[in-house]
Formats: sequence, C-alpha cells, structure tokens
Amino acid sequence: MIIRVVKVGGNQLDSPEWLARLAGALARLHPLVVVHGGGKAVDRLSSQFGLPVEKHEGLRVTSPETAAVVEMVLAGPANRAVVAGLRRAGVDAVGLAGVDGGLLTARRVGLDYVGEVAAVRSGLVESLLLAGLTPVIAPVAPAADGDHIPLNVNADHAAAAIAGALRADELLFVSDVPGVTVGAVPQPVVATSEIEPLVAGGVATGGMAAKLRAAAQALEAGVRAVRIGDLGMFESATAGTRLLAAAPSPQPA
Repeated sequence: MIIRVVKVGGNQLDSPEWLARLAGALARLHPLVVVHGGGKAVDRLSSQFGLPVEKHEGLRVTSPETAAVVEMVLAGPANRAVVAGLRRAGVDAVGLAGVDGGLLTARRVGLDYVGEVAAVRSGLVESLLLAGLTPVIAPVAPAADGDHIPLNVNADHAAAAIAGALRADELLFVSDVPGVTVGAVPQPVVATSEIEPLVAGGVATGGMAAKLRAAAQALEAGVRAVRIGDLGMFESATAGTRLLAAAPSPQPA
C-alpha cells in the first residue's frame, strides 16, 4: 500500500477557494492521511480571549489557557472545515484528534504546553486506510504523563511523526508558498545538512524553519520522499522543494 501524508498549512484554511482546490487535488490520491494546522484561527480566538500570541522559532508558546483554545479550534472548526471540504470533493474523510482512539501521545518539550509526538497508533490509521477512509488529523494530543491539559503539537512535526510511523512513501507540506527560496531563488532541492545553516543565517525563519526541521525528522524516520510547496506539487512530481537526506559520513578504514 503506497501511503502519502499531506500536511495542510493552517493559514490557507481561511480561504474556501483554496480549500476547494486542495480537496479537488486530494480526491485523486488514495490512500492518504491529512494533517492540518489552524494558526490564524487560533490567533484570532486567543486575541478575543485576551491571551497573548507568542511564537518562538515557528512554535506557539502555549499556556494552559492557550492550550484550551488550540484544542477548541483545531479539533473543532478547523478539522470540520477540512473534512467537509474533502467530502464535498468525494473524499471519504473522517476527522480525528490525537486523543481519539489513542491515535497520538505527546510529551512536553518546553514553551509550557507545547508537545512533540511520543507515540503514534499507526495500526489505527492503517485500519482506516484499508477501510477506504481518509483520516484528517488535528495535532493536539494527550500528554504521556497523564496531565489532563492537551498538548499543542506543531502540525509540521506531527505530520512528520505520523508519516514516519507509517513509513509513508511521500510527505507533502502544502501551503501557498511554492517552496524554499534562497535569495528569492526557488530551490528545487535542499539537503538536510543545509537546514540548520539556513535557519542560523536567517534564510529560513518561523514556519519555514519548522517545516524544514520536520522534513529532516521524517526522512530520518524512514519516509521515502519529502517535498515543500504549493498546490502545484499535485500536478508535477518535480514541483516544490525536495528534501534530501544527508549522505552518511564515510567510515575510517
């Protein structure tokens, strides 16, 4: 079974037109797992509640109150919007959050209630795929230590962890950005060994830095191919920026 994991940028979910185009493209793919963000909606609701919106290297600083907002948005309207858009395009989508069926377990990594995926119940995802369903996953997950406050997991890193657990054939990070650019020049290929220099040099910042680091994580976990780009990636196998794993260091004789 050839599996693709598609991470959908949360900023684009505000555009029904973009979402419809995405759904039309995804309708041609199966089996498929979709992971989504929802950053703009979280920002708006946080501001309405008087909560600060703070980010560090592309990751949201998450207080207990902000964690509740993240869960409310991502496992609620953001997830439903993606599921509804896919179903209108003929995709048999089903919405899930990390707590559903024990799909994801996370551990805290600082920044208050920010987490990283500690375990993926890959058998559950595979069962859904075999049944012809397309899981649409919101990246909030219960903490492995049993804390009742859900952890906010960066959607890029959640997608990488899920793709790695499934040994996916391809992981696509899809947004309205055509790929990684260096000096305004689109890069067809970026090696994982180049990622930290790009971040340190201020070339890759914020969300792009998080995507690049997640891409490296996915390749290390066994995902066969990773690309970052826009909807053009569904039309051409060469569109976007392809990430390449660094070659192993030569061993001394």
